[in-house]
Amino acid sequence: MEDGIKKFLYVNRKAPYGTIYALEALEVVLIGAAFDQDVSLAFLDDGVFQLTKGQNTDGIGVKNFSPTFRALGDYDVNKLYVERESLEERGLTEDDLQEIMYEDEDDDWAEKPSIRIISRAEMADLMHDQDVILSF
Repeated sequence: MEDGIKKFLYVNRKAPYGTIYALEALEVVLIGAAFDQDVSLAFLDDGVFQLTKGQNTDGIGVKNFSPTFRALGDYDVNKLYVERESLEERGLTEDDLQEIMYEDEDDDWAEKPSIRIISRAEMADLMHDQDVILSF
């Protein structure tokens, strides 16, 4: 824990629609980031669908909130971890995910990808290194 700042990991395991979990997680992340928490997001199981491109919710009558993920960089939320095995188990690849970027102020504001694809073992290590884990 650096300078008293706790590391928070928000774990997303649910599909984006059909329950309130995905939207609630995103709202809680934005609130945490506004209070200068060190925020990371993990996407596992059906949670990987939250980041897919081209979501169309017209047929189910709910608002498509997936574009909101692209605003996370404005809140200094730039660590989005996607479990490789969860993608593969659902027939998805990194190319199926939306492009989410942030501007790295330490590198002359260069645009860099926020999404990092990691293995299940790396995800376990990431979780072990957190101060707080909130699962949705």
